[in-house]
Amino acid sequence: MDEEYFEIVDENGEVIALAPRSECHGNPTLVHRTSHVVVMHPDGKRMLLQKRSSRKDIQPGKWDTAVGGHLMPGESFLEAARREMTEELGIPHETPLRFLFDSKIRNEIESENTKVYLAVFAGPFNFPEEEIDEVKFWSFQEMLSGTGTDSFTPNLKQELKTILNLDEFKSKLC
Repeated sequence: MDEEYFEIVDENGEVIALAPRSECHGNPTLVHRTSHVVVMHPDGKRMLLQKRSSRKDIQPGKWDTAVGGHLMPGESFLEAARREMTEELGIPHETPLRFLFDSKIRNEIESENTKVYLAVFAGPFNFPEEEIDEVKFWSFQEMLSGTGTDSFTPNLKQELKTILNLDEFKSKLC
């Protein structure tokens, strides 16, 4: 299989180069783009998380945002979000998505500019077992408890801080 290439962006989000995935993951100076999709249950009280496969190269076996993936060259954030939610969980492509917020993920492994979207979907979910070990809906209280442990990815912890402070989600904490 050919290696994936990601578009590298400057401080303004303008594409300035292409780099292979293997270089982007390991060189935090290569800022690339991802889309994430937060999946809420229709009851509005639970959020879906995925448990990353124990075979993944980054953050194996940890709970993460339900959907996350890199943009392919020439792809928009919204197109990537739709593609990834279908590929990762089997959520129909036409499921409505709503933009929530922008995020910048910076760590010793990688640097990503991310757009986070919201989908409401109860399942069923079909996921590739080589990518994901499990998916599960979590209550907001369960997620708050999980943020203090090592079972969540740092990216999920950062994202949850923003999500749980949004007015539409704060009201569900009661």
